[in-house]
Amino acid sequence: MIRANIHAVKTHLSRYLARVAAGETIVICNRNVPVAEIRPVAARRTARRPVGLAKGTFEILAAFFEPLSEAEMDRWEGKPG
Repeated sequence: MIRANIHAVKTHLSRYLARVAAGETIVICNRNVPVAEIRPVAARRTARRPVGLAKGTFEILAAFFEPLSEAEMDRWEGKPG
């Protein structure tokens, strides 16, 4: 982990960002007091996420697709009732 004051980071931002891209973490200080941290972001997913990972773990009943009653709709919409 690198500690650097604000002025140094502003002056050499490209150098510090290159080090962050290489995996290092930089603590930015204001007069040697830590105020922020710059660290690499997690790598983006390159493989597609598989579909259907939860298949068979729960069941959706037919009643789920039935329309709601007027009273239920009023409650859902936040109407006093």
